[in-house]
Amino acid sequence: MEIVATGVEVNGAHGPLLGPTSLRVRSGQALLVTGDPNSGRTALALVLSGRLRPSKGTVRLDGALDPGALRKQVAVVDAPEITEPDGSIAVRDVIAEGLTLAGKWSTRRKVRSWLSTREYDADERFENLPAFERTKLLIELACERRDTKALVLDCPDRHGSEPLGWYELAVRQAERGMAVIALCSPHSADKLGVTPARVGADNPELSTSDFTEGPSDD
Repeated sequence: MEIVATGVEVNGAHGPLLGPTSLRVRSGQALLVTGDPNSGRTALALVLSGRLRPSKGTVRLDGALDPGALRKQVAVVDAPEITEPDGSIAVRDVIAEGLTLAGKWSTRRKVRSWLSTREYDADERFENLPAFERTKLLIELACERRDTKALVLDCPDRHGSEPLGWYELAVRQAERGMAVIALCSPHSADKLGVTPARVGADNPELSTSDFTEGPSDD
């Protein structure tokens, strides 16, 4: 699959939420996209997944304007106040909700079965999970949907820890054939040594680069 955003903008009631942004990502690529706080990172995540209509510009999926197909095939992982789970609930409840959203059975037995092959504490409050485990769990749940072909990770670096952890998770999914976009701060991109696309910019060439080889050793 290929997602191409061309000059997408989002205007809110009190002014611009997202400046004109153009980017491209294909199956098998992990694209890092940076922006400062309040630059519209979450708005971009929602636009790329067909969940928010841009005020200007277009998002095409395999050449077609099809917001419904975007919503079906692009999962937004951990968007603040939108897809992020309630931190006060137990890990088992986050899993049950994720399986339900994936169209799968989410009974206690199914949740136990899902957990049996993974090392999560079912009783732990979700907000107490280490940052890496949090992102890993949410990616795994997003991939439970058979239709999911692309992931948008919404600023996993906001939870702290080294960015290499969640970046390697993104690259791993790209290596499995997903198209992956990871939104983060410029500081995180600098630490990774990866040249990113940028929120509020035209990124046609950067966005076609294949980052699946992982970060540099510099």
